[in-house]
Amino acid sequence: MRILALDCASVSAGVALLDEEVVLGEAFTNVKLTHSQTLLPMVEELFKNTQIPMDSVDGFAVTVGPGSFTGVRIGVAAVKGMADALKKPCYAVSALEAAAYPFRSFDGIVCPLMDARRDQVYTALFRGKNRLLEDSAMSTAELSEILKQYENEKVLLVGDGAQKGMDAFVKDGNRFSLAPSQFRFVRASSVGLLAKEHIANGEDGVKAQALLPMYLRLPQAQRELNNKKKNL
Repeated sequence: MRILALDCASVSAGVALLDEEVVLGEAFTNVKLTHSQTLLPMVEELFKNTQIPMDSVDGFAVTVGPGSFTGVRIGVAAVKGMADALKKPCYAVSALEAAAYPFRSFDGIVCPLMDARRDQVYTALFRGKNRLLEDSAMSTAELSEILKQYENEKVLLVGDGAQKGMDAFVKDGNRFSLAPSQFRFVRASSVGLLAKEHIANGEDGVKAQALLPMYLRLPQAQRELNNKKKNL
């Protein structure tokens, strides 16, 4: 099965083309350009470089959140457009699970972190393939309390909020470590490989119209609108 995978849920963006377990091609950026400027050109260049036609793709995978509201919307909209045009299924992947995916062999707890602003992070916890905490939005102080359950285990911090977590947890001792910078961000190939696992576990993809972002908080615009209504 051939899958095109996309990620732009955080500050970085990436695309990857997979055929079964083989990564045929992948592109990654971590620059200040908006994802609307980088994502589709990367997709176009990926198909050009691999010399594989887009209509040979069997399905599309994308990180649906949590993360940047704008980034998630861009990624989901791009996949919806391509999948609808080709009448192919879509597979939703957690951005946090994708960030943790390359570290399944780590001997301890993998803690993906994404900066959610407003003194919060998006986070989850994994040990190998096992999820220990569902995707959540919380303060680093709240997360520190949760991690006390695993005080005898090492904790690896990954994701674009990893440094923010490290700064908060440094007082808790040397059991915390940062993933190497070149592996810290979500890779689209991980998104595709997770989609493959979902398929192997019997999960069906959804039609393009049914693919939706996963928000753990209301977007800022909606929060501001709600506050205005309260003050009327």
